[in-house]
Amino acid sequence: MEKMILDQTDAVDWIYRGEGAANLVLAYTGSSPAFIGKVMRIPKSQRKGKTGVIGNGTLTMHERLLWGENKELTVSPKRETVQQLYVKHVMSPLLGPKHVDPGMRVLVTKDFLKSVEKNVTRYRPVWRVDSSEVNASRDSVLILSDHSIFPSGTRKGGSCLTVEIKPKCGFLPISRFIAEENAVKKTTTRFRMHQELKMHNQEISEYSEYNPLDLFSGSRDGVCKAIKALYATPQNNFRVFLNGSLVFGGLGGGTNSTSVLVGEAFEDAIKNVIQADESLCTTSFIQLVSETVYASGVLDRLLEVQKLDTCDIEGAIHAYYNIISQPCMVCRELSKDKSSHRYTSLHSIPLDESLKIVKDYLISATAKDCSLMISFRLKEDGDLLSGSSHNTVYLGSTNQVFEYKVDSLLFSSDFYCSFLILGYCISIAMAFESNLLKHFSSECFDFVVQNHFEVKIF
Repeated sequence: MEKMILDQTDAVDWIYRGEGAANLVLAYTGSSPAFIGKVMRIPKSQRKGKTGVIGNGTLTMHERLLWGENKELTVSPKRETVQQLYVKHVMSPLLGPKHVDPGMRVLVTKDFLKSVEKNVTRYRPVWRVDSSEVNASRDSVLILSDHSIFPSGTRKGGSCLTVEIKPKCGFLPISRFIAEENAVKKTTTRFRMHQELKMHNQEISEYSEYNPLDLFSGSRDGVCKAIKALYATPQNNFRVFLNGSLVFGGLGGGTNSTSVLVGEAFEDAIKNVIQADESLCTTSFIQLVSETVYASGVLDRLLEVQKLDTCDIEGAIHAYYNIISQPCMVCRELSKDKSSHRYTSLHSIPLDESLKIVKDYLISATAKDCSLMISFRLKEDGDLLSGSSHNTVYLGSTNQVFEYKVDSLLFSSDFYCSFLILGYCISIAMAFESNLLKHFSSECFDFVVQNHFEVKIF
């Protein structure tokens, strides 16, 4: 952890960039070399009466058992440090260190956090302000590279165009532990079911056109179809930054379909970067993003990590009860059901197999809910023959060559920000899955886990 301490006077240099359910993201505007090109991720806490994510604390015995092979991770005194080490030691080797930034932790005072809260409130969506606030009890924050710009900044006054994509889960589960009444999961994407739940909860006013299976299809046409759909209905899954400033998509929430006015404004914003004919900048932009996603191969690796979960939550929950050495409450609810025998084998496996099932489930969950940041910088005529540490992509429609870099932002994950908290994550995942299926189909889980599982840290 860096020994510098940010105090109340430093708060003015940090401006609102966005937020999710668990964290605020601030961008640095000051002159300190230590923070130029950086963003800050500050944990939030739920306001009184709201259901929140888990607080601070060290890893429990079962969590240390689960992640025991990573000694630095298990001996860390604070959970927020453990989360950073999880990215460094678990996710980075799987996704590739050049794509993953574990960040660094910096100490802050309570006055700094309170000043930040005061400064950014006016920019936050009202519904976010109503439900959460800056967690002023923390003594450190996470500092990450600002992935909406290139590390060396812009060259010769050039511009950096950055796209943020939340790919979501890119495959349909085939686990034999999925109950027959939940077979819809094998034919319908989790994203589509989540859309139904969001519509039911009035969080969205129309369905997204996006299908994650297109993005992960491995075909140019499929990827292009997915990017077009994300642009048409971005919600909170697609944003674009120009030199670090948001030019498309929502800040703390999301947007529904892209209106004509929004499309015209975006076209105007990128016309100096995408040098296409009038009204064709957006079309060329979609081609640029699609070709880069396809050529980079980053989604292939992400999909491999997502597919580590071979048992689905309906299998992982049984392995979880093996680990905590408690009677399986799921099996108890299914004792009168003819299908309960399908889970018997899971309760006779060795402990190391149970640990692997749960660990793979949690790692997969992280990969299913991360963000990708893809940044583009135009190579000028004089730069075309010069070397570069970045990959390049050719945009045929405009005859331009762009450098690009791809980063995976694991800490954009809100629901699984507490991926290390074994009991909480598994129990909440089961409850969420039940709720998801209930609002998608009348054939849902017979065991509604909200009634049977305590949401607590084991």
